Amino acid sequence: MAKVTSKYQVTVPRKIADKYHIHPGDDIDWAPAGDVIRVIPPGKQAEPQDRESQLRLFDQATERLRKRRPARGAPERPRGRDWKREDLYNRGRSR
Repeated sequence: MAKVTSKYQVTVPRKIADKYHIHPGDDIDWAPAGDVIRVIPPGKQAEPQDRESQLRLFDQATERLRKRRPARGAPERPRGRDWKREDLYNRGRSR
């Protein structure tokens, strides 16, 4: 966890800096995102936070998820139930 100094400076942890190619002297952006703060690494651009752009980002993420599921070989969930209400009453009991 990083601490904020008396001059409001924050140290980026080494693993994160390496992963996102952040180097000493780079400018990073800070963007409010509800109850959290997003840190935008160099070379990336912060998306505007209006309602329409948030919905567009949500739709894009949903579409990526839909495309990813079949690619990973995840079995599709069955459409219908394979049990009846009566089956639940006798479940786990010896007959």
